[in-house]
Amino acid sequence: MNTPTNIQVYGSEFEETTFWDKVKKVARKVGYEGLEKALWLYYALQKPDLPAWAKATIVGALGYFVFPMDAIPDILPGIGYTDDIAVMAAAIAAVATHIDDEVKHKAQEKLETWFG
Repeated sequence: MNTPTNIQVYGSEFEETTFWDKVKKVARKVGYEGLEKALWLYYALQKPDLPAWAKATIVGALGYFVFPMDAIPDILPGIGYTDDIAVMAAAIAAVATHIDDEVKHKAQEKLETWFG
């Protein structure tokens, strides 16, 4: 039986505009560290030499982040984004070799413009 994987399901939710819209809406709720992880994945995804499996992993994780109806609803105070952050942490662990100093620097620059 050919069933879609979570990467396929949530990956279809990822678009650059929905990513930035979500980031703008949740910046304060997710916090600095949560956004840092999302930005690491986003900027790693921009790398032209990123292998297809890593792209799929990142797109799936970011798709989960932007998807409004995930395992723990984002509207729940205090715990709403824990599942999103856990999914991003797992994706980071999987693609860690592609999250280099350049990716981290770009994320840091963006965070400094938002948080000072």
